[in-house]
Amino acid sequence: MDIVVTPDPSQPQRGTLTFGAHTYDCVLGRNGVSQTKREGDGATPVGRFLLRRVLYRADRLPPPRTSLPVETITTDAGWCDAPEDPAYNMPVVLPYSASAESLWREDGLYDVIVILGHNDAPVIPGAGSAIFLHVAPADGGPTAGCIAMARAALVALLGAVDKETAVVIRRDS
Repeated sequence: MDIVVTPDPSQPQRGTLTFGAHTYDCVLGRNGVSQTKREGDGATPVGRFLLRRVLYRADRLPPPRTSLPVETITTDAGWCDAPEDPAYNMPVVLPYSASAESLWREDGLYDVIVILGHNDAPVIPGAGSAIFLHVAPADGGPTAGCIAMARAALVALLGAVDKETAVVIRRDS
């Protein structure tokens, strides 16, 4: 069974995430969704993406119960977002010689991260990096292109998914 993400036509940075009988509010990229995702465009990519693995902050919560592979986030964990770098859209150790986002954040957004299979088989330079399902900002603001939801809802969702589950991001309702 897939997780279906549908943007709100009147507020494209907001949407609903549905898995079976459960529906949750979610936030999307500041520029809504896009069928032609590009690095830095602020859009959430349209498509179907498998759930690859879960990363979490062990200093903030116990390991999420899930059938997906689970790893802890370390203080030097990063994700390369430099299209010209060989490690583009891959985890890296910080400091890193090219542009890379830190996964160790103080704001709680990355307390739990689900790595989505976007632009990873194969990686295409510039087609978007670090597309995750993660914790939503407290103010409900948009993401840079990820899907975000309340932490408790995300942890509950992880308990119900399996290795065949994918996120399907729709263009419209």
